[in-house]
Amino acid sequence: MRNWITAAGLLTVLATPAFAQDAKTAVSNASKAMGADGVTSVTYWGSGANYNLGQNNNAQGPWPRTNLNEYRRTIDFSQPASRANAMTFAAPPQGTPAVQGAFNQVIAPTAPWANQLEIWVTPWGFLKGAAANNATAANQTVNGRRFTVVTWNSPVKSPGGTAYKVVGYINPQTNMVDRVDTWVENVIFGDLQVETYYSNWREGPNGFRYPSTIEQRRAGWTTFDAQILGAQPNPANLQALMTPPPGQAGRGGGPPGGAGGGQPPAVTASSEKIADGVYRITGGYNALAVEFTDYIVVFEIGPQNEARARANIAEVRRLIPNKPIRYGITSHHHFDHTSGLPGVVAEGITIVTHENNKAFFERALNAPRTLAPDAISRSGKKPVIEGMRDKRVFQDANHSFEVHEIKGLPHADGLLMGYLPKEKIIVVADLYDPPAPNAPPNTNFHVATQVMLDNLKRLNIDYERVVSVHAPNPDRPVTRTEIENFNPKVGTN
Repeated sequence: MRNWITAAGLLTVLATPAFAQDAKTAVSNASKAMGADGVTSVTYWGSGANYNLGQNNNAQGPWPRTNLNEYRRTIDFSQPASRANAMTFAAPPQGTPAVQGAFNQVIAPTAPWANQLEIWVTPWGFLKGAAANNATAANQTVNGRRFTVVTWNSPVKSPGGTAYKVVGYINPQTNMVDRVDTWVENVIFGDLQVETYYSNWREGPNGFRYPSTIEQRRAGWTTFDAQILGAQPNPANLQALMTPPPGQAGRGGGPPGGAGGGQPPAVTASSEKIADGVYRITGGYNALAVEFTDYIVVFEIGPQNEARARANIAEVRRLIPNKPIRYGITSHHHFDHTSGLPGVVAEGITIVTHENNKAFFERALNAPRTLAPDAISRSGKKPVIEGMRDKRVFQDANHSFEVHEIKGLPHADGLLMGYLPKEKIIVVADLYDPPAPNAPPNTNFHVATQVMLDNLKRLNIDYERVVSVHAPNPDRPVTRTEIENFNPKVGTN
């Protein structure tokens, strides 16, 4: 995996004691060279792709891609506000047919920095922000190339009360903005660097220049790229370009919750006993708690968010007082299953994950978390992470709880499942989505479910009941018969 803290390919930065241009001069020269003087809005179009942060097949690999056709972004710097729209085409990893849809992102002046940065890391937005926010400049040599590096702080404050920093690299030979960096808070990565690169500049109307290639990276891997076919400064139809169709306000329209949203409801957890010393923890993503003589093991310890992880931990401690939760197992590395891990680290619980993910989580969960202090930074504790491969067994006189790797799954390398042999219970995530009762028979082959059935046969696992991390709707016991009747290709016999 690329280095996710410092930009790949830009690892050596040498500052010189003096610089040729002050920030004001550097910004003015770049604005003139780019034909950006007097530009208050811009629209540009082409094709590209979004990449889904946190959903890669392997924790050490790139984020999965969704194509963006007919891509257009329009920015009104005077508000500031933006709208981006495109047609999407995504191929689900389950093997079901690809899905066509629409991408529509509206960024309002009140939007959080995670959205606003898409305005200010553009070459034109960066220069306008630098001109308005007391920028500083220095010369730096980066891997043999010399840049004028201009830095400014956004007036927008992070949840931790610090200003978001924006750093732009201006090529002194061309006066083009080659790269802009900023940082945003992230539950897994902490202070997450966002790098945006611009290249292959072209000249449009009235000397206005725009990059025909854009690439944005987060955690070292591409999260957006585009091939820009054209751009128009100060478009006459700005209002129409900025107005989404009815019912398509899109994401990024404002702060979380929106006007009048109030506080989100409290996150709670409930439970049911499914065997002696075995409990299903419910309320969001489900977890499974197993009581041993001296400690507790929880499968799916940190799903969704910190509040969910804390609620599940509190419910386990209510059920089984006076014993520590010693081990918490994550089924796989995807962020909807691990975004509560900061709360787990703060409780001193050892995280068990597949060996594929160990180095990834050690880097991420040890990273600085200054923009949005969380349970890790507040507790001062360091993550304790143990990796496993094919099988790990937790055992005492009362219980044997086996954790197995699911092999051959396209969704996530190193996905883990749990098995209680005596109770004939398995616990799984992202392998089977129970349909509603009386739903029509499934006619689409579901790769993940068949992979699960093949692995159960390979491991000679005899089970009767299933705990699904994604709860059935309505919630109900899931049996072996129901799972084996789900796929057109059936059976572990």
